[in-house]
Amino acid sequence: MKSIGNLYQTGDWKGEKHVPVIHAPETANKDEYINVKVLIGEEIPHPNTLEHHIQWVKVYFHPEGSKFPVEVANADFSAHGELGVYTDYCVEFKFKADKSGTLYATSYCNIHGLWENSMEITIAE
Repeated sequence: MKSIGNLYQTGDWKGEKHVPVIHAPETANKDEYINVKVLIGEEIPHPNTLEHHIQWVKVYFHPEGSKFPVEVANADFSAHGELGVYTDYCVEFKFKADKSGTLYATSYCNIHGLWENSMEITIAE
């Protein structure tokens, strides 16, 4: 049986323009919001043309011990040069969590498919 998880690609974001780059603290307190910034093409810019572009970025948090992750952010990028208007592949948001866990950032390039990256976040009591 095929799984969509097998279709996600990853790599070093410093050398691969498709990998979502996650900027967030590695530790946070239980009652504080965590500021997160996810972008595509930090070191090597990704094209933003009708022919080649990032369509969306989704971010999930998977708390330790939980069966499923929770979607914490979702952004669709719709302007790829029409009438000289472009969107930037950047998502900024904040969230808080009761438990430590893993933040997953995923993206979709209309030519090169699905990409992912992750980072652990420790929540202090």
